Amino acid sequence: MNAASVGVGLKPEHFASIHAQPTALGFFEIHAENYLVAGGPMHHHLGRIRERFPLSIHGVGLSIGGAEPLNVEHLDAVAALVRRYEPELFSEHLAWSSHRGVYFNDLLPAPYNLGTLQQVCAHIHQVQERLGRTMLLENPSTYVEFASSTWSEGDFLREVLHRTGCGLLLDVNNVYVSAINHGRDPLRSLHVMPCAATQEIHLAGFAQDQDAAGDPLLIDTHGAPVAQAVWDLYARALELTGPQPTLIERDNDVPSFPVLEQEALQALALLQAQARMDHRSQLRARMAHPASVLEAAL
Repeated sequence: MNAASVGVGLKPEHFASIHAQPTALGFFEIHAENYLVAGGPMHHHLGRIRERFPLSIHGVGLSIGGAEPLNVEHLDAVAALVRRYEPELFSEHLAWSSHRGVYFNDLLPAPYNLGTLQQVCAHIHQVQERLGRTMLLENPSTYVEFASSTWSEGDFLREVLHRTGCGLLLDVNNVYVSAINHGRDPLRSLHVMPCAATQEIHLAGFAQDQDAAGDPLLIDTHGAPVAQAVWDLYARALELTGPQPTLIERDNDVPSFPVLEQEALQALALLQAQARMDHRSQLRARMAHPASVLEAAL
């Protein structure tokens, strides 16, 4: 997968458009849990699309941040899906979504402390061993913070990445949503993330509300276009990560494929601009140190 490529989440209502017309998109991403069956029309269309495009598989049900052991049957099903389609990337969330056999339709936060760290790292090791590949861990959108947390989010993620060797899926919208909800500066929140470990970026839209105190409350709905503030933060993120495959997420109020494609092309323009800036910086560095360039060539 090209680093300067953009994709969108694959939706059944877009299958016909994708089959019928060329697109400048570089990849598609699926939610693993939508394909954990042996056959059917979803696999028929996905197989055709996989022949033309790289895939990213994004899990939403492994409950990496949960206090209980991973569901081995669920993990086996995800592993079979990964073997079947050989995606370029596999990712999951720093969150939990199940407890005592009950699955919740949400990604719930966990405290950033030693107990959670040990559990998350054990789960990631188990997933990576079962899949035979490195996974990416996504920073969540959060609405509450825990008094029992002893790490900041950025430091916690950095420690998880160090202990497990996994990569980061940097969700820029989640950085922005969480920062506003907790009264922080989004740019500062971005800078404390382990951005150098980023291997994929997510962008999405949010809804605006107020909490009981009348303060702004942003909800990560994936149901609106990417906000301008998130586009601005994305441009700053690329300065830290360099060009990385970037996905537009849209799970609610899904527009037509051409509309979603155009939004993805906005990300592509920013990716290409950053790639040009990085190239110029490399050229300037070589011109400033011609002797080191010659030594490297020899």
